[in-house]
Amino acid sequence: MGQWATDWNRLRRIAPILLALGVAGCSSLLHSDAPPVQVYTLRAAPAAATADPRPAAMASLRVAHPLAGPGLGTSQIVLLQPDHRMSVYAASEWAADAPVLIGSLATQTLRASGDWSSVQDAESPFPARYLLQISIRRFDADYPAGAGVPPTVHVTLQCTLGSEDARKVLASFAAAGSAAAGANRLSDVVAAFQRATDQALRSMSQQAFAALKASPGRSGPATSAGAGR
Repeated sequence: MGQWATDWNRLRRIAPILLALGVAGCSSLLHSDAPPVQVYTLRAAPAAATADPRPAAMASLRVAHPLAGPGLGTSQIVLLQPDHRMSVYAASEWAADAPVLIGSLATQTLRASGDWSSVQDAESPFPARYLLQISIRRFDADYPAGAGVPPTVHVTLQCTLGSEDARKVLASFAAAGSAAAGANRLSDVVAAFQRATDQALRSMSQQAFAALKASPGRSGPATSAGAGR
């Protein structure tokens, strides 16, 4: 019993020392000299004011979850170097993966256009008559001359507009935008992404509505296809 008490007292004395060493070790493991990640986002441009606004079509639209080309389905900000090398900007990323970001911006742009009776995103449970599928072909900053020259941002969206039940394709078209960065700084590159994305989404919205107008029987009621998603 006396030996047990002695050992217990010794353990009580060294326990705080062991705990302090453990905390110090964990602190050193958690410490990092890496710069914090900067998170960027883009905003949907407001609808352009027109002197003679066009009436909305009596048609509802769903924006399917966009598909991404190789290397583009990421939240990292992608750049292209000479010889077709793909890379990303260090310590920076978009607020969401590119397909989620583009899908949200496309939905907002189409809603703001006033061309549709309603515009739903991919997660909406409400039915729609038409479906817009977007494939992201380019969403990158291109450095064809190397890192010493400010890049040009390219955004290319391949779009297919069809009926929600996938029985009829109205049109397939490309919507693209490009913008040169004012300087070789990430803030200027993100600003160029904003301008190029605005161009591509504006073109997408205009072409989608033109395809709808050219389609016969476009003004019927929405079907129940897609309900319960």
